Amino acid sequence: MPANQGDQSIPAWVVHRRPYRDTSLLLELLTEQHGRIGAVARGARSQKSRWRGVLEPFQPVLVSWRGRGELATLTGAESGGRPLRFQGTRLAAAFYLSELVLRLLRREDPEPDVFAAYGDALISLAAADAPEDAPLRHFEKRLLDALGYSLLLDTTADGQSPVAAGSTYRYELEYGPVPVAPGASGLLISGDALLALDQARFDDPALRSEMQRLTSAALRLYIGDRPLQSRALYQSLRRRSGSGGEESGT
Repeated sequence: MPANQGDQSIPAWVVHRRPYRDTSLLLELLTEQHGRIGAVARGARSQKSRWRGVLEPFQPVLVSWRGRGELATLTGAESGGRPLRFQGTRLAAAFYLSELVLRLLRREDPEPDVFAAYGDALISLAAADAPEDAPLRHFEKRLLDALGYSLLLDTTADGQSPVAAGSTYRYELEYGPVPVAPGASGLLISGDALLALDQARFDDPALRSEMQRLTSAALRLYIGDRPLQSRALYQSLRRRSGSGGEESGT
């Protein structure tokens, strides 16, 4: 457990919460300085709690805590910024970001780049005029980079040639892109998509779809075969809204 924070408030994101006993909450918080933290918010669900409406999922907060061990005890919480609102598939996308954090980050392991990437992705996702999958692809890349699992995107796997727009590659996950003829088997991706991901350009929906195949395959190496619950939620929300076609978000 991170050092006792006492009454010192630090920025955090509420990654996940669930009821605990009669009136309390179990929280997963993401902080810049202390990484992922588990905490008990005692009495947070009671009608008179000063924290009602503050400890909501995907929201920026300022928190303090005390205690050591598996779970800290929250001693203070207040809003840390403008509340973010999500509906429909954007809500499922926010769950997806949080599920990746919970599956890939260990507790008490500071990852300031992930903290920044998570906040940026949520803020972008809350902007209704922006494509919902663009911040997801950007977050996936930043997450892989921060955890030391960076994808080779600008050079072929043998290190001999730069990736070229207009070319086709088979991506070998532990090595990198290998030039192939169109129609070859394997995880195929265009040079255009590799370069766009490398340069954090997410304006082309067709390229974002290619990026998703690559980042999803790369993440599976580290999160394992257990399905992400947020994917099922995303599909359910698409069915309710009557959206057809291929899933393009998480």
